[in-house]
Amino acid sequence: MKIVAIVQARMGSSRLPGKVLKTIVNKPMIELLLTRLSQSRELDEIVVATSEHPQNDELQSIVEFLGYRCTRGSEKNVLNRFYEAAKTTNADIVVRITGDCPLVDPSLVDRCIQCYKDLKVDYFSNTNPVSYPDGMDIEVISFASIERANNEAVLDYDREHVTPYILNSESFLKSSMKHSEDLSNLRWTVDEYEDLAVVTKVFEHFSPNIHFNWKQVLELQKQSPEFFLENQHIKNNEGATMGTGQKLYKRAKKIIPGGNMLLSKRPEMFLPGKWPSYFSKSKGCKVWDLDGKEFIDMSIMGIGTNTLGYGHPEVDEAVMKTVKDGNMSTLNCPEEVFLAEKLIEMHPWADMARFARSGGEANAIAIRIARAAAGRDKVAICGYHGWHDWYLSANLGDDKSLDGHLLPGLEPKGVPSHLKNTVFPFNYNRLDELESLVKIHDIGVIKMEVVRSMQPEDGFLHKVRQLASSKNIVLIFDECTSGFRETFGGIHKKYDVEPDMAMFGKALGNGYAITAVIGKRQIMQEAQSTFISSTFWTERIGPSAALKTLEVMKREKSWEKITQIGGTISKIWKKLGQKYQIPISIFGLPALIQFKFNSKFNLEYKTLITQEMLKKGYLAANSVYVCTEHNPNILEGYEKVLDHVFKLIAECENGRSIDKLLEGPICNMNFQRLS
Repeated sequence: MKIVAIVQARMGSSRLPGKVLKTIVNKPMIELLLTRLSQSRELDEIVVATSEHPQNDELQSIVEFLGYRCTRGSEKNVLNRFYEAAKTTNADIVVRITGDCPLVDPSLVDRCIQCYKDLKVDYFSNTNPVSYPDGMDIEVISFASIERANNEAVLDYDREHVTPYILNSESFLKSSMKHSEDLSNLRWTVDEYEDLAVVTKVFEHFSPNIHFNWKQVLELQKQSPEFFLENQHIKNNEGATMGTGQKLYKRAKKIIPGGNMLLSKRPEMFLPGKWPSYFSKSKGCKVWDLDGKEFIDMSIMGIGTNTLGYGHPEVDEAVMKTVKDGNMSTLNCPEEVFLAEKLIEMHPWADMARFARSGGEANAIAIRIARAAAGRDKVAICGYHGWHDWYLSANLGDDKSLDGHLLPGLEPKGVPSHLKNTVFPFNYNRLDELESLVKIHDIGVIKMEVVRSMQPEDGFLHKVRQLASSKNIVLIFDECTSGFRETFGGIHKKYDVEPDMAMFGKALGNGYAITAVIGKRQIMQEAQSTFISSTFWTERIGPSAALKTLEVMKREKSWEKITQIGGTISKIWKKLGQKYQIPISIFGLPALIQFKFNSKFNLEYKTLITQEMLKKGYLAANSVYVCTEHNPNILEGYEKVLDHVFKLIAECENGRSIDKLLEGPICNMNFQRLS
């Protein structure tokens, strides 16, 4: 009867890539594991089972150099990989060891094998229930049981984790070993950087001896607990329930400040710990995560960039032609001229245009030009205008002026203190506040979003225009978000108010990076009197995408479609609120529709929506940035699933505990816009 230990190992770990070859006491981790395991008296052979992915070539070379067999199989179907390894080695009994457990104890392995033999079972482990430290996991399984599981298991989870099919079936004879003391809270495995640090300390403590036993490690933890503090915040076996995107985000937070490049896309804004975080592909209004799971995006659609849906074929075709023909050159791309002409054509008040690649850049460009044209530095603002120093300087005072315009609690650290009292916020529809700023300060520029969460009242926009004209103040409309949502161009056209300058972004390139600043000639010419220039503002993809996007928008009248769809979504929310007697407030442009619960549990309910909708294949919360691909069938399915969540919320409003329904932390607060 041949007993084979199969060590599952690969280089493509989601949380700690290449961990099996990480160096501990001058040896690859896999070498330490194999060398320790080789001291077993019961094992006839040790084999490493890795995946066919080329990144594991180095692992195979090292394993074979050490004198052990290495088999290759499926990356995702680990059960089949495991079965093929057992079959190749002619194993009768298989001992499953994972490559992230370098502290595995050969004497404990032998004990489990002996218990398996004595009890004459199909499966034996020291993990059901868990009572040994995480990292001491040992499973002993008959080859016949592995073969049967390989033939019968159909669930992805069962095939990815090898033994769940056996564990969850009543047709296998199973037994286990439980330690007299529950040590399951101890973490000796290597899944994270912190785990590696702890295990390294253990090996360094016993060095040069690597054949210490697990009870010596336990004694070390009792005598020197400081060795083990670094990874104590990590939950044992959490990786089994985490998606690939969640694991990657944990890695990201260690090497990227904040975890990503955009606050609005941080998982904490949606569903902390459970949000898919990353996508593998997108099309229409659907997104696929790194595990291949498909979701319907009833959320923020690329932060409002894709009004024509993800991957619009005509826009993508234009971009691919650009890639084929060349994106960059010593010479300029002609498309920037064509795009400037198009934008000026649809905004006759404007004479000139400049381009950038992000909304923040466009805002900074506009402010620089406007200040130069006005000959005055001070700016009155209303709404959100990016992350640059000029804007965040509004929070240099004591009153956190941007709390109602962006996000409460933003600290202006790193913003030069001398910028204090250069930017002054005013609230939307409060002409008196603006007039007061103009009277008290030498305001040279007024910069504002045209609309966001509310409509103008009492001729507000016209009065702002009159005030700016009378005081020789440059008026800028920030249309980075509102542009192309209700009109073909800036939403200011709807209100028949002309600014001196305007910016566009988001929807302009349908997912490709392009922003525009347009304005009157006498103002825009001031760009020549200062320094505004950037290499990648000259690339070709952005303008090419924008030109095709504008063509498709005009032909399909996309702004009318998304406005109508947004109206339908608003009706769905109203209907569900009335059905379950849940008071909600609906606000925003129809194509950027949002709602909130009029309850102290608003954030909790928002989190619950995301949690439950995610289970049903929807990215959703309390806002929808609409695209033309949100067709009636999509909305019908969305309403049906959302109905169930509203029912749960109604139960919570009537006394059910929301805390017991939530499976993780509450989401963070979103931006506050024009409140």
